[in-house]
Amino acid sequence: MQNTDPVWRHIDAHREEFIKLSDTIWDNPEIAYDEYNSVAEHAAMLAEQGFRVTDNVGGIPTAVMGEAGEGGPVIAILGEYDALPGLSQAAGVAEPRPLPGNGLGHGCGHNLLGSAALLAATAVKDWLAENGLQGRVRYYGCPAEEGGAAKSFMVREGAFKDVDIAISWHPAAFSGVNDAKSLANTRVDFSFTGRASHAAAAPHLGRSALDAVELMNVGVNYMREHMPSDARIHYAILDAGGVAPNVVQATAKVRYAIRARTLPELWPLIERVKKVAQGAALMTETQVTFKTISAVSNLLPNVPLEQAMHSAYERLGVPEWDEADIAFAKQIQTTLSDQDIDSAYRRVGLPKTASPLCDRIVPLDAEGAPMMGSTDVGDVSWVVPTVQARGATYAIGTPGHSWQLTAQGKSGIAHKGMIHVAKIMASTAVEALTKPDVITRAKADFKARTDANPYVCPLPTDVKPPLKPRT
Repeated sequence: MQNTDPVWRHIDAHREEFIKLSDTIWDNPEIAYDEYNSVAEHAAMLAEQGFRVTDNVGGIPTAVMGEAGEGGPVIAILGEYDALPGLSQAAGVAEPRPLPGNGLGHGCGHNLLGSAALLAATAVKDWLAENGLQGRVRYYGCPAEEGGAAKSFMVREGAFKDVDIAISWHPAAFSGVNDAKSLANTRVDFSFTGRASHAAAAPHLGRSALDAVELMNVGVNYMREHMPSDARIHYAILDAGGVAPNVVQATAKVRYAIRARTLPELWPLIERVKKVAQGAALMTETQVTFKTISAVSNLLPNVPLEQAMHSAYERLGVPEWDEADIAFAKQIQTTLSDQDIDSAYRRVGLPKTASPLCDRIVPLDAEGAPMMGSTDVGDVSWVVPTVQARGATYAIGTPGHSWQLTAQGKSGIAHKGMIHVAKIMASTAVEALTKPDVITRAKADFKARTDANPYVCPLPTDVKPPLKPRT
């Protein structure tokens, strides 16, 4: 590794305080729209570092924005800090060991995501001031990425309307520019209403909402053969109507996550699922209503920004792991299957090696398996030229949304990885600020992709973010 970018010095100067911020967020996991402590920590750090702080961004109490600098282009660096339910786990332990409490855990590494993004923004702020240059850097603290689509709501409210480029990242097993492929996604609740009755004495008088949910699920499962192979549909029963088997259940609710490669492919798939729900209601003589909860767009690539970010990776190289990092990664890998590890290499298009941790930068032209998940960064990418990094912060093969990932969230691996990717994001921002053609080319690439297919927000106009009161 060659320390060639002056902005990296500012990353190193703030290293310990941002590692502490990440660990604090890990210690206090909060799920979508309930991140009051997490946003308070980020807002406090923004104020401490001299940013101009804006609360309640996009009308969301757990969203925050900090800006520094004057004039020039506006560079946004996006962070997140929401956790997941059911992924509580002790740190630094290579066996399942849930912590007492609410069962929440940072099983996707968003404690690192927000902290590294804010560190990168701080370094760019310091670099601008040191060099007396025009330009503004903004940190956007974004809640509810895990199914809450907060950035989609923020985009709809105009939070990014004057941004020139946006930069983000996500924890991963390997370091490299993120392949900008994701699935457009919506979440819809289907609520069935029937008629209660005594299940033994008068079953013929009942109309079971739970039967309707089960028939809907069967119908959707029969759809799977007849939809695009890269589409995905998942469901969770939110309300089974009760716990008494001797009562015909009068109400039941199921939530569907429906995904497709693009928004034009998503809309007809949603309508087909709705028709199945209506059919289930018809079969059971119940009624069904639909309610969209959230929706996100697919990611839009930006080649000039991806090239600029990859250039930073080539200068920086891979994170420098120590023996303790390697030993812990090997312990984690003993809890994984060979398929877990092989799949991690296939996703990035790299040949397998013996190293349990990232030992090379993923080439820009690597042909990996497409990412089949979804992210609300997609909506930002449709209104602002956007690029994302992947930062190596855990053992190769670690599944996303797993106790193993939570267990590594405060490790030396995680800390080194977040510092490393903060340097990548800061360098990308500095290149855009010092080479105007980077932004010019990024905007031209963006325009070419959106002129014929302009952005349409996937959120229905009447859908609001499901905000939670501070408790």
